[in-house]
Amino acid sequence: MKYLLLICTDGPIEAGPGELDATPWAEEMDGKGVRLTGSRVREAEDATTVRVRDGSLLLTDGPFAETKEQMAGFDIVECADLDAAIEVASKHPMARFGMIEVRPFWTD
Repeated sequence: MKYLLLICTDGPIEAGPGELDATPWAEEMDGKGVRLTGSRVREAEDATTVRVRDGSLLLTDGPFAETKEQMAGFDIVECADLDAAIEVASKHPMARFGMIEVRPFWTD
């Protein structure tokens, strides 16, 4: 089953050199054939929120949610079950400094 790992942070992170480097994690998961893709995303201030209401396009600068947690990146992994996806997510460096939301993809 495929899972979205939504990498989130709730503000500035105090970490030592290399503690936030996800390269070793990505290489390990790529080597195991678990990680399908992933990337960092730009700051929330660079987001544009798109809505269409009554046929009019409405654009808002910044993130959709009024929350202190913001998306910092994502990974898509393929695991046998939720427990395996949680184990993969727990090894990501951001699990120690932010949070990782594990969400299964919709299946019919």
